[in-house]
Amino acid sequence: MFRQPGGRLRDLSLLLVLAVAIVLDGGAAALAGAPPKYDHIVVVIMENHSFDEIARPSAAPYLQQLARNGALFDNSHGVAHPSQPNYLALFSGSTHGVRDDGFHEIASPNLADRLHAVGKTFLGYAEVRSPRKHNPWQSFTDAGKAGKSLTEFPRDYARLPAVSFVIPNLANDMHDGTILQADAWLRAHLKTYANWSRRHNSLLIVTFDEDDYRLENRIFTVFYGAGIKPGRYGERIDHYSLLRTIEDIEGTAPLAATVVRKPIASAWDER
Repeated sequence: MFRQPGGRLRDLSLLLVLAVAIVLDGGAAALAGAPPKYDHIVVVIMENHSFDEIARPSAAPYLQQLARNGALFDNSHGVAHPSQPNYLALFSGSTHGVRDDGFHEIASPNLADRLHAVGKTFLGYAEVRSPRKHNPWQSFTDAGKAGKSLTEFPRDYARLPAVSFVIPNLANDMHDGTILQADAWLRAHLKTYANWSRRHNSLLIVTFDEDDYRLENRIFTVFYGAGIKPGRYGERIDHYSLLRTIEDIEGTAPLAATVVRKPIASAWDER
């Protein structure tokens, strides 16, 4: 069969080399899109403003500074209205059929459970007078003890848990107060962590629960810290893909809807 000297053997060898190269290149591409492993992730959730409102020149100077030096996702979306379902989605991968901001007690797996299962910790830091509907751990029967006062947010950031949620109160999350007031609050409370994160393999995520009831529910989401390639990214993301990204970073099993979502693939520095 292979009697021609060099001929078919060379062709088969070339095909084999090309096939191996394609497989290896595909694997490298998949790895290139994978988020890095972080020591600490801090997620701050603001309220009820659209992407355009926050991106408008001078509207939110500190958030815009984070966006210029971090990764801004301009195709980021909430998953529901009103507020509470979005917080539940980000914490557990499901809205659990909740369509209001009422009192709910949910017996279901959540991010705190998943992190505990792999020997890691979640803590939610809520500012005084932050409403229960914005503190998602309080709605889960086995996660109530995962909450602390924001006054307990450590000054030594190396003592932070693997994943933290930071929840301002209504005056400081843009719900009742102004955009500028909340932006100044964010600078005052998270700027030193943001600066620290770049040098200590950590990540700051600032996102919103929902927009102001526009059709697309398009919100402002920015990543800032180590391993981030600054830029503006059009990858479509939402609270489920954000949670799936955190799960991927922490090595936890996906929750509910995140099973069929992929982690965010853009914005990671490939060096």
